[in-house]
Amino acid sequence: MSAIAIKGWCPGALRPMQSGDGLVVRIRPRGGRLDAAQAAGIAELAARYGNGLIDLTSRANLQIRGVDDEGYPALIGGLAEFGLLDPDSETEAQRNILVTPFWSAGDDTRPLAAELERTLAGVSLDLPTKFGFAIDDGSERVLAGASADVRIERGRNGGLLVRADGAQFGLSVARSEAVQIALSLAEWFVVSGGARGEKRRMAAHLAGGASLPQSLRGDAEPITQSADPVPGLYPTGAMVGVAFGQLTQQTLGHLAGCAQAFRMTPWRMVLAEGMHEMPFGTDLVTDPNDPVLRVIACSGAPRCREAHADTRALASVLTSSVPADARLHVSGCAKGCAQSGSADVTLVASCEGFDLIRHGTTRDAPVLRGLTASYLVANSAVLMGGH
Repeated sequence: MSAIAIKGWCPGALRPMQSGDGLVVRIRPRGGRLDAAQAAGIAELAARYGNGLIDLTSRANLQIRGVDDEGYPALIGGLAEFGLLDPDSETEAQRNILVTPFWSAGDDTRPLAAELERTLAGVSLDLPTKFGFAIDDGSERVLAGASADVRIERGRNGGLLVRADGAQFGLSVARSEAVQIALSLAEWFVVSGGARGEKRRMAAHLAGGASLPQSLRGDAEPITQSADPVPGLYPTGAMVGVAFGQLTQQTLGHLAGCAQAFRMTPWRMVLAEGMHEMPFGTDLVTDPNDPVLRVIACSGAPRCREAHADTRALASVLTSSVPADARLHVSGCAKGCAQSGSADVTLVASCEGFDLIRHGTTRDAPVLRGLTASYLVANSAVLMGGH
């Protein structure tokens, strides 16, 4: 199956990516939610056809790792049985939707997500694979820091608005027109050349001088952004973190036996519906003050063939030195797959060592270059404290 041994985009289930530990098969839950049977099925499939490791991504998806070419067709068949596949890879790639996990039965969130999914399945926009939508229409705006290009949010007056990422204001809309306006923004992005740009993202397109048409502009201000949620008990269940976004199939299987369903998040946490006590597990983070919540690390070597270092081994040692008000990002290369945004301290591995960037992303200029892992560990308190 040579056609699947390709890399260089966001993977999917129907278009996986080859990594250092085998194929990475990404699952995009519909409406940002898995029922318990689907979660248990993913755990079983990860054990049978992968290496038993499952990633939680910053796009609220799951990834089964370590799949080989021979087991891939059977894995896909299993995912289809659980209703986790799209009809084709183009539809799958376009269905890139973040959904607030704090919805309630009867509100607009799930109907909006379902309508947007149906609408996207019926059009071909030729969007970049990283281009995405966010439905953040709760009483609190929680997805503002997550990666998305078109956002459906609440305005200060309580009504819905649709906003292009990077624009200060959005367009006030009725519930019945929200999805169509969101689609119109995506269409404008393509027609106006955003899909051909270097970064191929809405915010970069606007920052580069593109001007929204009058029909898609507005003066509605979204509600204030809330702080990122932390592990703990919520009205709908238990929010549980995962160290560096990776858990074992045993842990997922155990959680699937305790929860009614799982709402995915972009914070490498899941909201386990119906749980009234915090679960326990070696790869779970349940303490809201755990410093590992402030550290982001990609798969790193040898799991990723692009990485120049074992990022998670270094991140694990540096975690205790990260101040309570800071965030550390350790990236195996300059692509910054684990996080596209800024961090107080960003370490980027290269063939010469680690470059250190302050208050920036993997693409910004470093203040120090070629640092060894041993130097970073020995001087972690000073380097992390200088944010």
